[in-house]
Amino acid sequence: AGMGFEYGYSIAQPKSLVMWEGQFGDFANGAQTIIDEFIASGEQKWQQESGLVLLLPHGMEGQGPDHSSGRLERFLSLAAQDNMTIAQPSTSSSYFHLLRWQVLNPHNKPLIIFTPKSMLRAKPATSATAEFTNGKFNPIIEDLKSDRSKVKKIVMCSGKIAHEIAGARDNSNRDDISIIRFERLYPLPVREVQHILNQYSQDVKIIWAQDEPANQGAFPFIITELAPQIGKVITRISRPSSTAPAVGSHTKHDEEQAELIKSVLEI
Repeated sequence: AGMGFEYGYSIAQPKSLVMWEGQFGDFANGAQTIIDEFIASGEQKWQQESGLVLLLPHGMEGQGPDHSSGRLERFLSLAAQDNMTIAQPSTSSSYFHLLRWQVLNPHNKPLIIFTPKSMLRAKPATSATAEFTNGKFNPIIEDLKSDRSKVKKIVMCSGKIAHEIAGARDNSNRDDISIIRFERLYPLPVREVQHILNQYSQDVKIIWAQDEPANQGAFPFIITELAPQIGKVITRISRPSSTAPAVGSHTKHDEEQAELIKSVLEI
């Protein structure tokens, strides 16, 4: 009901920044009817535009399955015909510029934002003042430690895992790994990705890494939508497919996460 109200308000006040936030991403699961019937398809069915923003704290942080079930894969399965924007900003300035873009852009489409709570306290996710007062929202961010000619592996990912992979890479003194952070997942930034890939060797290995199980998160969308468009084989690094979004033990989560990051560096 709350989400339905905000959707209606966003239609009545199209120039306002109307935002609905769940305490965790799974709070949106009970509003699936509103998402399916109105947010995802309202423009296609009735030419009814809405700029509603959904803020869904979602991330694999060891707090159990109900804290990790923003269901990114559901929103990506509803994404078509430029009907919405789905983003997962990895820094505070990226988040700021994304909201600013949403207000200033005349497109007036729903914006779905996935943000892990742990990044509120993570130093790698902080931004300098100049990054707020200058620049704009970038759908992808290249994290390169050294010269591109040394890179043998490109890791594509989104959200907090990008910072964890970067930290492990830097601690291991690896200069042969480049990271591409997807700040926006839909519409897919195909042109921007292709521009970056053209600057690397043709035989560089490409990986998609994610916290979520293989049947969840962004990978099902990436492998069917991005891989054919860039003409590259994308290898998945993730948890195995699962019915639940996450394990219920923090200790087990930490073990899985450590193994996941290790696999990204070693494969």
